[in-house]
This record gives sequence, structure tokens and C-alpha cells, in this order.
Amino acid sequence: MSRSTQRVGRWKALASSPEALRHGMNAWPPFLFSGIRIQEVGADWRSVRVRLRRSRLTSNYVGTLFGGSLFAMTDPFWMLMVLRNLGPEYVVWDKAAQIEFVSPGRSSVTATFVLEESVLAELREAAADGAKVLRWFETDVVADDGTVVARVRKQLYVRRGR
Repeated sequence: MSRSTQRVGRWKALASSPEALRHGMNAWPPFLFSGIRIQEVGADWRSVRVRLRRSRLTSNYVGTLFGGSLFAMTDPFWMLMVLRNLGPEYVVWDKAAQIEFVSPGRSSVTATFVLEESVLAELREAAADGAKVLRWFETDVVADDGTVVARVRKQLYVRRGR
């Protein structure tokens, strides 16, 4: 069985800078039409801040933020940050996800992702012999007043390609 390196689509490969990725994803229909805005992508691809604004269009029957939107605002970022930092010689995929709704989302919310160098070193070491590595990453979705609205966990699959 051949083990190749990670490939990204032609259009996605155009987002070669953090700023290009931010602009492109903010114009991407699933984010654009659901009130999700990427506010910042760190120059080193190791931090991201995303905001979901509360409005009539982003609220459910009882007036709180849609749970699916809370999850969607967190979905791609751990995979993107790890992939960009480990480089093309690694394969990185989302493997599993969990969301816990902690309190009602009655205001706009933000999620902040920070990828530490120690985590990257841990992944490189664990995948050095070509073994698959499964690791969980966690993010809190926080309301404007600091209340945790949801806790999201993403499990990544990481493997060194050939």
C-alpha cells in the first residue's frame, strides 16, 4: 500500500497566506451565509480567532444560536493549523468530533485556537516512524460576557507520509 503526502485541492492551494485564507473562507458560502467570520489567522498559522454573530438569521426557535453553527465555526481550524505547521510530508485528517452545549448562546460568540510548538513537537515525535497518531484538541466557544457556551473537541489523525 502506497503512503503518499497530503494533497489539497487546486483552489484551496491558492490560499497560501494566512490573510488569503481568511478572506477566502469569509467569502465561502457556508461561513458567509451563517454569520461566521474569521477575524484573525496568525502569520505562523498557529492561531485563529473566529466569531459568530447572533442575529435573527443565526438564532433558532428559542432565540439562541444554532448548535450546528456553533460547531461549524470551529470545524476546520485545528486540521488546517496542524497541516500548515507540519508541512506536506504529513497527512492530517479530522477523525472525530464532539460538542457539549454548556449554556445558551444569547449573544455573539468567539472561538480562539492556539497551537503550541510543544504539541507540534509531540506530533512529529509520535509520527516519526510512520505510525498513525490520534490526538484530541479542545476549544471553548465563548459569549461576549465571557460565558462558555460550548466546548468542542476535535480528534486529528496525523501520519508522516513518505
